[in-house]
Amino acid sequence: MDELASPGDTTSATPADGTTVLVVDDERSNVESLEKIFLRESMRVLVAYDAKHALEQLRTHRVHVVLTDLMMPGTTGLELLRAVKQVQPEVEVVLMTAFGSVEAAVSAMREGAYDFVEKPLKRMTIVKSVRKAAERGRLVAENRSLKDEIKMLTKREIVGSSPAWRRVIDVASQAAPSMATVLVLGESGTGKELLARFIHDKSARVSGPFIAVNCAAIPETILESELFGHERGAFTGAVTKKDGRFAKAAGGTLFLDEIGELSPQVQVKLLRVLQEGEYEPLGGNTVKADVRIVAATNRDLLAEVQAGRFREDLYYRLNVIAVTAPPLRARREDVPLLVDHFVGLYAKKNGKARLVVARAALDRMLDYAWPGNVRELENVIERAVVLSRGDTLTEHDLPDAIATAQAGAPRALEFPVGTPLSEIELRVIKETLKHTKGDKSLAAQLLGISTRTIYRKLDGVDGPG
Repeated sequence: MDELASPGDTTSATPADGTTVLVVDDERSNVESLEKIFLRESMRVLVAYDAKHALEQLRTHRVHVVLTDLMMPGTTGLELLRAVKQVQPEVEVVLMTAFGSVEAAVSAMREGAYDFVEKPLKRMTIVKSVRKAAERGRLVAENRSLKDEIKMLTKREIVGSSPAWRRVIDVASQAAPSMATVLVLGESGTGKELLARFIHDKSARVSGPFIAVNCAAIPETILESELFGHERGAFTGAVTKKDGRFAKAAGGTLFLDEIGELSPQVQVKLLRVLQEGEYEPLGGNTVKADVRIVAATNRDLLAEVQAGRFREDLYYRLNVIAVTAPPLRARREDVPLLVDHFVGLYAKKNGKARLVVARAALDRMLDYAWPGNVRELENVIERAVVLSRGDTLTEHDLPDAIATAQAGAPRALEFPVGTPLSEIELRVIKETLKHTKGDKSLAAQLLGISTRTIYRKLDGVDGPG
């Protein structure tokens, strides 16, 4: 180990590098020499003379790099490598190997070792290898953390507790575990893709890909190729083979948004997938389709069928289970929950402190009709969070059309067909009470019922009975 030591070696009592290296070797003199070197490089050093004690150190300390001898009595360096990856997969391992054991070291790298250095060890070589291993570990950790943060910020959550929304989630939850095709209906901005992802996440295909295709956003001339793929030479310009979205969604879910925009030719090919479970790439042979299809549209597909623009047989194949996403005006109870969710989301995304939503601002948003539905609400909140100068989101942070919404004006209520009468009665009473600012006598006069009836209806739902 003479090449490791030098007359100027000193130890540092206060490591400043931030890297912790665990040195494992059954030869004490090697361990002591390596400890001096890494302390001089301002690293924190832990030592162990066998694999058992090395694993104990790993379980009780934060380690960045394990530097271990390959050939040790009992548990070898290769076996220790495997154990390290089980205990702390993010820890990088560098192997020290004697001359003639390079082949074994290369084999170890295939099992996850970062690097190996040959004996006799050279100071600069060993320090460089450990530093690079530590840097790689930090980059991997940062990358993982960034991915987790991006996933958290971009993951769309199911937010809402209104009766209308709960009914939709209930149907989607029942449909999710099956292989049945689901047709999601609803106006633009109501969360149709969110429901499709919810169905995928609750299905047996959750480990497979979720591939979303907006059929209206892809030119009709290339949509067939985008969906089903093509072979080289299938048409002018097809210089290479290309997999379509069906191939990319294999084992998972294919979400076809704006399904009403499909051309008659693509409708025929999609019908074949739904009936036979197979398709043909352009210029290619028949391929089995291993996908679960969820489709969505804001159009009245039955009207499109009657007008001759959409195939009737395809409509019934798609409409095995229909889920209708309610417009925001039919689930106003969810507006405060959605506002709170989006305020938190965009405050974090933009590095700002979470804003308090003023009561007046929330009232304006409750009185607005939201023709763009949840998507419009989300955009409004993002704008307000970004442009807000204080710690409170006020009505002045809202667009004029919303800020000037008439707070006292009664609004029309909408209910999906089939809503239980008791639910409608309760909603009407609650909305009327909002209009009368909680005055039950006035609300009873407006509704033409007794005050006692209002108390009874409210107690029947909100009380313990």
